[in-house]
Amino acid sequence: MSELICVGAIAGAFGVRGEVRIKSFCAIPEDIGNYSPLLTEDGSRSYTLELTRAINNGFAANLGGVATKEQADALKGLKLYAPRDRLPSLPDDEFYHADLIGLTAYDTGGAELGKVIAVQNHGAGDLLEIRPAGKDSVLLPFTLVNVPTVDLAAGRIVADPPEGLF
Repeated sequence: MSELICVGAIAGAFGVRGEVRIKSFCAIPEDIGNYSPLLTEDGSRSYTLELTRAINNGFAANLGGVATKEQADALKGLKLYAPRDRLPSLPDDEFYHADLIGLTAYDTGGAELGKVIAVQNHGAGDLLEIRPAGKDSVLLPFTLVNVPTVDLAAGRIVADPPEGLF
């Protein structure tokens, strides 16, 4: 399990005074402000985050050390991470995406299907992107029907995919 969890990204500058547009990846979007200071993926930079107001598709925010529009524009696309210990623990049937990536998927008969390489969400629910050995990846809806078992300790999921998917 990763020590850092991606909680948002900088979508560019907002205005001319150094504010940034933040896209939150949190279940409750405004909670991103509770995890400040946020880190870059490699942990080399830390930014204090102060949400100033809600805007279309995110928030306007002040980042520590960012005072100009040019500095804010230079950070566009930067993903922001919080240490796992600052995040709330989840109920048994919920998972952080970072915990699912890398798990091995097996069918209900015990045959290996592949590795989870990504978790995607295009608006209708989470999809596990599973890559079978030597084949193109497959998108499996992450529902209780399709994925009845997730065992993080064992590093595996048990999937019951629709017939013909794999």
